[in-house]
Amino acid sequence: MRYLVTAVVATALLAGCASFGDKTLVMPKGKLRDAGDLAATQTLSAAQVDASAWPARQWWHQFNDPALDTLIADALKDNPTLDLAAARLRRAEALATTAHIPLVPLFSLKGDSTYQRFSENFYIPPPFGGSWWWQNQGQITGTFDTDFRGKNRAAYEAAVGQARAAAVDTLSAELTLTTSLTRGYIALARASDQLDLAQQTLDARQKVLQLARDRVSAGLDSQVDLKQVEATIPAAREQIAVWQETLTLTRNQLAALSGRGPDAGATIPRPRSMTISSRGILPSAIPAELLGRRPDVIAQRLRVEAALRDVAAGEAAFYPNIDLNLFAGLQSLGFTNFIGGDSFTAGIGPAFTLPFFGSGRLRADLKARSADTDAAIANYRQAMITGLQEIADELASLKSVAAQSTEQVAAVTVLQQAYDLTVLRYKEGLGTYIQVLTAETQLLAQKSLAADLRARDLDLAVAVVRSLGGGFETLSDGTRLAALMPPAATRVSFRGVQP
Repeated sequence: MRYLVTAVVATALLAGCASFGDKTLVMPKGKLRDAGDLAATQTLSAAQVDASAWPARQWWHQFNDPALDTLIADALKDNPTLDLAAARLRRAEALATTAHIPLVPLFSLKGDSTYQRFSENFYIPPPFGGSWWWQNQGQITGTFDTDFRGKNRAAYEAAVGQARAAAVDTLSAELTLTTSLTRGYIALARASDQLDLAQQTLDARQKVLQLARDRVSAGLDSQVDLKQVEATIPAAREQIAVWQETLTLTRNQLAALSGRGPDAGATIPRPRSMTISSRGILPSAIPAELLGRRPDVIAQRLRVEAALRDVAAGEAAFYPNIDLNLFAGLQSLGFTNFIGGDSFTAGIGPAFTLPFFGSGRLRADLKARSADTDAAIANYRQAMITGLQEIADELASLKSVAAQSTEQVAAVTVLQQAYDLTVLRYKEGLGTYIQVLTAETQLLAQKSLAADLRARDLDLAVAVVRSLGGGFETLSDGTRLAALMPPAATRVSFRGVQP
């Protein structure tokens, strides 16, 4: 019988206890792809390339606005968004520490002392049997998991991968915060410019209103003409109210982004004339290099690696596991001889876990892990696709905005001259107010477009910074981000998946 049991155990150790069934049904289906496989060469070929064009770590300084620098510096000191990312990182690191525990021997010290009556009919004979005695015990126990199929190692590597992804997520959170604040600040500048334009419009119309009154007094126009001019004044004041509301809402948004109450927004000064250089220049024409610095893409790749290791741990669960248990200590009845060589006790032996009957649960668990892996691969591929799309869109928009700005400057020059001549003709009694209003409408539309184009140009510059990764090169522990983005041509840890 003993030899039969030994043979069964040996067979189980060699062949595995639980059956996979059809392995193709439970393994990951997703395939990793090289970023170079995403065709972008033709789209990005027209872009100017300069290897030094990677964003600086504190890229917002290039806008030359001290108020913006102060706003971002204050937000980075204390912000709930960053605190949340840091908390997630600490939790992931704690889980990685927990996952490492099965990889090392676990020792514990325990002791107990019990006062009890021993049975007269048990293995302890009289005079102890049938009497009350103290039973004392002190032991050091140890357990070591041999990790026969590497399950614990794979689980630990998966936890480490998740922790690294969480560390990169802290960079993503910071990049999202700084770009959102800068874009909000640009929106504040746009609203300020539009408010100035609305106020200038009101001033101009009030001057025209005075001309209309003078013409009526001189008998050159009727009250109908005067009422037409007066009707334009409330419309101008309405636009002022609209942009004042926009300014207030934008300040509130900036205060919230910086982790402060609305009162902090009221103290934000009006943005100065913001400038930026070297827009629309890519540091590389290779998609892999463009994406290899983006924290969101890197975090998704790390999650793929972690998920693949998690699948390896799930696969290893189908096989037997062996633990080595040992103990050493002292045992005695009573206290007289407790500390002494005769009370020494020790033992060592293996413990087997043989999953004969758990294959259904194990298959379901492996199938779930494989699905998580496929989702991680899909998210990673989508992040690469989205990243390249954003870069292509931003370059196209920058080119369009530059062309629009050139034409807009020429249009404003001509329309300003036309408006001035129309007002002069109206003042001299040679034109009608309808002509003045038409010229004014065209001029205001172009001036409003100028403010929008300035803001959009700056906003696109921020978008390019975000698409290029925001200037992050290392984690807080000094790990280079580029080292976390393995080439897709290398084989990943899980032996069943090949990119």
